Amino acid sequence: MSILLDTFEGNFVRFFPTGYKKLHFCIEFFAYKSLNEALYSRADGIRATCTITWEDFLCKNFWKNWLPYGSIFDVPGKARRLRELDFELSQSELWSNPEKARKVNQEASSLRRIVDTVERLSSDAQGLSELFEIANDEELLELKQEQKSLEAATENMYRETLFTMKHADAPAIVQIKCGAGGTESQDWANMLFRMYVRWAERSGFKVEILDIQEGQQAGISSAEFIVRGERAYGMMSPESGVHRLVRISPFDSNNRRHTSFASLEVVAEVPEEELTIQILDSEVRVDVYRSQGAGGQGVNTTDSAVRVTHLPTGIIVAIQVTRSQIKNREMAFQILKQRLYDREMKLRADEDAKHHQAQVKIEWGSQIRSYVLDKQYVKDHRSGVMRFDPDSIMDGDIEDLMWAGLEWMAGKRSAEENRDED
Repeated sequence: MSILLDTFEGNFVRFFPTGYKKLHFCIEFFAYKSLNEALYSRADGIRATCTITWEDFLCKNFWKNWLPYGSIFDVPGKARRLRELDFELSQSELWSNPEKARKVNQEASSLRRIVDTVERLSSDAQGLSELFEIANDEELLELKQEQKSLEAATENMYRETLFTMKHADAPAIVQIKCGAGGTESQDWANMLFRMYVRWAERSGFKVEILDIQEGQQAGISSAEFIVRGERAYGMMSPESGVHRLVRISPFDSNNRRHTSFASLEVVAEVPEEELTIQILDSEVRVDVYRSQGAGGQGVNTTDSAVRVTHLPTGIIVAIQVTRSQIKNREMAFQILKQRLYDREMKLRADEDAKHHQAQVKIEWGSQIRSYVLDKQYVKDHRSGVMRFDPDSIMDGDIEDLMWAGLEWMAGKRSAEENRDED
């Protein structure tokens, strides 16, 4: 089949088969796929495999014809906006308003990163194409290694397109709650808490623990913490939902198989100036109580912990992170504002309105992921990704599951319809 190169869009190379102008083919060119096992898709959703040899790519001048413009990155538009922001940053009056200057500088830095990266990759691709035309067999082997590096950099650029949510760069406020099931569910909530803390540590994020409610016998009934770092909310957002555990319970003397559930809610820590939420005194109930767990003699002997309940919505925020009741109260109200803001934004979104009008039950049928430990696998029900190393996953090795979730959220992965039977 004759193939003509049209353009290269971030991670996707678009082709039009000669004689079939109405059919739109797309080669998904990921870093982990080999050149001779590329995958193409037809516009109507039918997928099939085709073979494209190294010589095919050379004769089509693959790298030389990489045209980022008009792509999902909109480089010309971003470059124009960057010039406008650079001019604005050069004006002395801007710096009289530090908050506005911070926003302008942040936007400029984000755009500059994309524009500079695309320009660098374009230059590298052009140079690589020219070298392939004059290279001998020995040099071709070295150039293929350079191409793999270029593919990996392209994959990273593709991943930039997955952060479609607002406030992707913001810190993530995470709340874990155990479902019905007593000690087994509480232990499962604690396992999830440890998994995400380990992931954050492995990935260079910082974790600020706001509150932990211990279980009656083991585990925790709930935990709330903030993950801080680059793209923290963006990375954590696909983890929001119900997580299901299946295992032989260590708390059952008869060694029976148990199914437990825990929910995870993730909201962005929105900048204060964007919060327009007003909380009336009549809408909240504030309770103070003695802090639980380790934390020093001063924490455990004073009523410093604060629990704020928003009566109209039933949202509860508990904070015991400091020894000061006043500071804990201020932090609790700040987190409550973030949750109310997130709730309002989701209700405004047409695609999410119906989902958020009723609270999701923490039970069978609502889970986003199943961790079947007795059969040694973990399955994400949205993306269809399965892994068979649950010990590594529970130790925080979950980044590939997160990226698959982000692809699903961005509409680049089909939801998995078939659930496991366990």
